[in-house]
Amino acid sequence: MAENETFDYDELFADDLPDTPPRGAASRCKYDFAVAYPAPETLPLDGLIDALRDGLREEGRDLAVYPHPQGYPPLREYVASRLARDRDIHVSADEIVLADGSSQPIHMVAEALLNPGDVVLTEHFVYSGTLATLSRFGADVRGVVCDDRGMLPDALRDAIDGAMAEGKKPKMVYTIPTFQNPLGFTMPLNRRKAMLDIATSSGVPILEDDCYVDLRYDGEDVTAIHSLDENGIVMYVSSFSKIIAPGMRMGYLTAPSQLLDKARAVKSGGGVNQFTALAIHRYAMGDLDEHIAEANDLLRTKRDAMLAALGENFGSTAKWSHPDGALFIWLEMPEGVDLVAAREKAVEADVGYLPGPGFAPDGVSGKNCARLCFGYNTPEEIHEGIARLAGVFEDLGMMGG
Repeated sequence: MAENETFDYDELFADDLPDTPPRGAASRCKYDFAVAYPAPETLPLDGLIDALRDGLREEGRDLAVYPHPQGYPPLREYVASRLARDRDIHVSADEIVLADGSSQPIHMVAEALLNPGDVVLTEHFVYSGTLATLSRFGADVRGVVCDDRGMLPDALRDAIDGAMAEGKKPKMVYTIPTFQNPLGFTMPLNRRKAMLDIATSSGVPILEDDCYVDLRYDGEDVTAIHSLDENGIVMYVSSFSKIIAPGMRMGYLTAPSQLLDKARAVKSGGGVNQFTALAIHRYAMGDLDEHIAEANDLLRTKRDAMLAALGENFGSTAKWSHPDGALFIWLEMPEGVDLVAAREKAVEADVGYLPGPGFAPDGVSGKNCARLCFGYNTPEEIHEGIARLAGVFEDLGMMGG
């Protein structure tokens, strides 16, 4: 190598690296319907400050040592008690691993189970972050047809049988049964039982992602699939991101010990951030339930504002979901409309959204669809932003006659 010549790493990179992400923070539109943020005005900053102060006063010196590899034990005890109370999931603190949001637990499960080419079944549109993780491990991700109540049982059975006929028994079914991201449905109890029966009889485990379950504005809770499982075939992840703050990066995984041990083995970074865990634990023990109720009242107003704005501006031109909770609405324009191509014009109008193909296992389906998130903007801004979006689509000739 010649003196002062810049070293070239190109021939050293691993073969399976993902695409290089852009540098710097992503730009955001004023009317930010692209990302499922919780309402920023509901962040419990004063409560977290007090909770952190108490935690540091009582246990701050323990920051001098590395945290427990499964995460702060008192917070795991709290999670175990909350799962028993709210989700009828009965596990011990030792059966819980704390991690960075819900994304890291999903990554851990994927790394523990998947080889390149392994089949994973998901809803036919599903959270883009999980699709990226599954792609990172070379999974053959196949979407299962859904209606407004979740995966169709016959379609799930056919997908499993079809993969087995190819000699590729699926490694798992990934599902978001409550306020599914991005479709918004909540799977009823009979559909959850049917999914579990099919998975159990086929010997295919389920990864249940329950990270939106606390954001309910209407309707009654439906028990977790995990609570119905008698065979240890369901793994479960959830998170504090949507009920406290995504910037705190705290979630958890529970699963049968055989899987949990392997997931712990591949978890990077040791235990979770103890500083954050102290704050979340103290805050959750005293104020979290009241905070969720107050935040949900505001989020219900924002959801209703977006539903009303869609009705006023889109009328019969489009269809959209009417979710009982969470942070997003699924918009479906007529066939032939290309919301991927329209996105640039929308951004120029300061309106952000995510087109359907980003949520499709095949990466191309759903060009006429988009996910619209309502958590970040005020109700007034939501009305303004949806009107702007309709104007963009009108200018592009997408709104029909």
